[in-house]
Amino acid sequence: MKIAVTYENGTVFQHFGHTEQFKLYEVENGAVSHTEIVDTNGNGHGALAGFLLGKGVDTLICGGIGGGAQMALKEAGIRLYGGVSGDADAAVNALLSDSLAFNPDVTCSHHEHSNGHSCRSHGCGEHSCHS
Repeated sequence: MKIAVTYENGTVFQHFGHTEQFKLYEVENGAVSHTEIVDTNGNGHGALAGFLLGKGVDTLICGGIGGGAQMALKEAGIRLYGGVSGDADAAVNALLSDSLAFNPDVTCSHHEHSNGHSCRSHGCGEHSCHS
């Protein structure tokens, strides 16, 4: 199993399409055997599914994520655990112990903003990316 977590300063970054880094976790026999932080090199939104697939990822933990990116992940065969916040390492450990709190119906409605602000400036945590 190879898990990717949207990553910023040790925590789960809250907007999949704008994440600049993923922390990758290789799992063997139910335990993390190796971790690595990788830059997305400017890839965003739906293109990130291909990026993750190229890294051998089969599972993603993230905060908010839009419908197009969810579809791209599904088509790539990557399992999604969205609506997660907090420490990235703790989230992976919770997933491995079947105790990860996530939202199977996670959405990110930032694409519909009409007030002109940028989610990138605050990571989408200020509005409906979590629910």
